[in-house]
Amino acid sequence: MFGEFIKTRRIGKGLTLRKFCILIDIDPSNWSKVERGLHPAPQEDEKLKKIANVLDIREESADWQELQDKARISAGAIPKDFLSDERVLKSLPMFFRTLRSEKPTPEELDMLIESIRRGK
Repeated sequence: MFGEFIKTRRIGKGLTLRKFCILIDIDPSNWSKVERGLHPAPQEDEKLKKIANVLDIREESADWQELQDKARISAGAIPKDFLSDERVLKSLPMFFRTLRSEKPTPEELDMLIESIRRGK
């Protein structure tokens, strides 16, 4: 997911793997594994900003958010902005069960309906 996203952008800019790695200061053999999904994406904000800069991805853009989200997911982590939202955290168990095709409890459905009514 992350690796494909970056590889597509890198190739679109006409950058070889080696040239890209020089620009972001990462070993090409390790980065190749990131692009193939064998290693997780870097998690450090500064490294992600460097990657975004080389690929002309502006901070605060939708592409920047996608880059960050895919980096977190590739490492098996929940994106940071969700972790700071109490409402989202409370809804995660129901979300995971729904993805697994398990039925939410009546209380969870009530909570979801109320949340939708409030527009939150």
